[in-house]
Amino acid sequence: MKDGLARVAGFLQELVLPVDCAGCGAPGPALCRDCRSRLRPEVTRREVQGMPVLSALAYEGVVQPVVVAFKNEGRTGLAPPLAVALRQAVAAAVQQVAGDGLLLVPMARTRRSAVERGYDPVRVLLRRARLPSTDALRLVRSPQDQLRLGREERFRNLEGGMAARIPLAGRRVLLVDDVVTTGATLTEAARAVRAAGGAVLGAATVASTRLR
Repeated sequence: MKDGLARVAGFLQELVLPVDCAGCGAPGPALCRDCRSRLRPEVTRREVQGMPVLSALAYEGVVQPVVVAFKNEGRTGLAPPLAVALRQAVAAAVQQVAGDGLLLVPMARTRRSAVERGYDPVRVLLRRARLPSTDALRLVRSPQDQLRLGREERFRNLEGGMAARIPLAGRRVLLVDDVVTTGATLTEAARAVRAAGGAVLGAATVASTRLR
């Protein structure tokens, strides 16, 4: 319900107030034609702690400000092209997995971020992409803000921070997130799933930072 109200509020705001393109800042539509064309999915694969991660976009150029505007600035009208990208990443990940009964599991969400935003970005995109998901993970402690932490600090910050909220023994899981950077969040989510007896077959994200 809150996600729906947030999407409506974002849409109405863009109708009433002047907006700039989230990608390039040009006055006009929320996403200009040139920037929209740069959001065409091109799925790539990387590995995080041995786990295959399929991502639809490179987190650079136009993609970065568009994702930030969607996640942190309440511009939920940007969801459609990002949902298309997520759907492509999920489809590519599923193609690499044999068998049925796969659970799409988004990351555990913090109460604070949900309250501040009024919506959960990944779950909005999953619904927009018409992808069924299962809230199988919860936070057992609140981590520090990851923004200013280095790679190793991010892993330590999240270690042991998630747990399963439903039985996962024997279940096959595909993790879902918006952006993979160091992979610390996906690594902790995978640990929590495995600790509950589930099998993590991979992950799908909207975007991925380039490996260094």
